[in-house]
Amino acid sequence: MPINPERLFIPVRIAVLTVSDSRTLAEDKSGDALVARITEAGHVLAERALLRDDTDDIVALLHRWCEDATVDCIITTGGTGVTGRDVTPEALALLGGKDIPGFGELFRWISFGKIGTSTIQSRACAVVAHGTYVFALPGSTGAVKDGWDEILVHQLDSRFAPCNFVELMPRLTER
Repeated sequence: MPINPERLFIPVRIAVLTVSDSRTLAEDKSGDALVARITEAGHVLAERALLRDDTDDIVALLHRWCEDATVDCIITTGGTGVTGRDVTPEALALLGGKDIPGFGELFRWISFGKIGTSTIQSRACAVVAHGTYVFALPGSTGAVKDGWDEILVHQLDSRFAPCNFVELMPRLTER
């Protein structure tokens, strides 16, 4: 992917939320993989949390982070499947933001090349809410790596050309 060396790298302050009923932060391999990639890329880990699959709790934390001036972006992992407890996409919808449908579409296209038709079970999605990017990735370590390595590492790099999410940040709350 084209990195323009003439552009300045701008670190993004990213909060990471793992949504899981079955693991703790100490057992959160996908969250660990995501945090490692974020910091290796030169970004700042703004906050990290783990919540159970509860829509109200997820929405409350996402709202708090969206209103926090020290958080530019949120990446969630987990809760994007089709079972009754998977509620992360519903939580993102309740933020009242603007959908970024291409994120989920591109994620599933990338995933299809690796896991075939099983990718249809993913409801990876993204929104801009209150001037903050919110991306929802599936909870597997492989999915987190694919979402970061194939999409987010580029779109959250201010040097990525021809365009990227970082250069749009100052304009996300325009009316």
